[in-house]
Amino acid sequence: MKVELLHIVDCPNTAIAEAHARAALDALGLTDVPVELVTIRTEAEAANSQFGGSPTIRVDGVDLFPTTPVRSLACRIYATGNGYAGAPTTSQIVGALPVA
Repeated sequence: MKVELLHIVDCPNTAIAEAHARAALDALGLTDVPVELVTIRTEAEAANSQFGGSPTIRVDGVDLFPTTPVRSLACRIYATGNGYAGAPTTSQIVGALPVA
């Protein structure tokens, strides 16, 4: 399993998304699966990577929370149980992972 966290430079939600992804993997016993940070630096990279906005969490190349890809260096918003947030919750990621 390959887990990637696509983000833009200085995204304020990268760290929280990474922490939630790590916690979700750990909760499922996938402690040996790394979360690879992938920085999207240009609009061309965004367009070529199926980037859904920063941060985007992909597993084996598939966005865990499918959305229309963006062609810009944009932030992403997630609907959570507590309203909108800049990253999905740990439980949302656990539910979206293909092993859950």
